[in-house]
Amino acid sequence: MAIITLTTDFGTKDHFIGAIKGKVLSNLPNVSIVDISHNVKPFNVQECAYILKNAYLNFPKGSIHIIGIDAEWSPENQHIVMEAEGHFFIGANNGVISLITSTIHTKKAIEIQLPQVSVTAFPELEVFVPAACHIARGGKLEVIGHPFDALRETKDFEPRIANQGKTILGNIIYIDNYGNVVTNIQKSLFEAYRNGRDFEIMARTNKITAIYDTYNGLVNFNLDKNQRKGPGDALALFNTAGYVELAIYKSDLHSVGGASTLLGLKYRDTITINFI
Repeated sequence: MAIITLTTDFGTKDHFIGAIKGKVLSNLPNVSIVDISHNVKPFNVQECAYILKNAYLNFPKGSIHIIGIDAEWSPENQHIVMEAEGHFFIGANNGVISLITSTIHTKKAIEIQLPQVSVTAFPELEVFVPAACHIARGGKLEVIGHPFDALRETKDFEPRIANQGKTILGNIIYIDNYGNVVTNIQKSLFEAYRNGRDFEIMARTNKITAIYDTYNGLVNFNLDKNQRKGPGDALALFNTAGYVELAIYKSDLHSVGGASTLLGLKYRDTITINFI
C-alpha cells in the first residue's frame, strides 16, 4: 500500500487538510495518508524541515511526502519533486527540501509540469496531490516534469567554535509542544570538543551543568522524593534526533510554562556551552 504523508502550516480549523485527503482518496482509495504535522509556524521552512527530517526516516522507502508550506508558485518558487534515499518529497523550491536532504548525496529532482493545470492559491491540492498519486501508482518522475538543478539552498544555523575549542556557540532552532527548546548543537559535536571535561550550558542567565539521555535522567531514584530533583526543574539532554535540548521536567507550556517561557528563550536565541 502506498503511503503519502502531509506536513503543513495549515492548522486544523480550515478545510485544506480535508480537501487534500479527499482528493487523494478519490484517486487512490487504498492509499495510507499520514499526518506528520499541521501546526508548523506559518512560512517557517526551518521548523518544517526539522519536523519532517526527523520523521521521514521512520517510514518505509517509497513513501511520498507532501510539504504544504509557502507553496504558492512563482518564477522563484517552483514546484518540485525530490527523490532521495528512496523517499519522494513534493513541495516548493523555498529551501525546505534542501534542508531536509542536505546530508543526502544521491538525489534527483524534477520541476513539476502538469498539463492543463493553472496557477492557483492552493497548489497542494491542484499540483502536489496529482504528482503524489502519479508516483504512488509507480509512475516515473520524467512523465510529470523535467530535470531540475536550481534547488534553492537554505542552510541551518551552524554552531560556532570559539575560545580555542573551549566554547560552543549554538542557536535554538525549534521549540516543541512542551516548550522544550532544541539547539543546533549535535551530540557528536559536543563529544568531539568535550574531551572528558566538565562543562556548563548557559541559556541567558540560566546555568546547567549536567546532560542526560532521557528526561527523567535528572531524577535520582535512590533519594527520598522530597530530596530529589523532579517536576519543575530544568535539565539538558540529548534528544532522539541527536541534538542538545533544554527542558523543564514534566512541564506544561499551556499552564505553568515550559523551558521557552520559564527560561526566557525563543527561536534563534544563543546557547553557549563552556568546557571547564
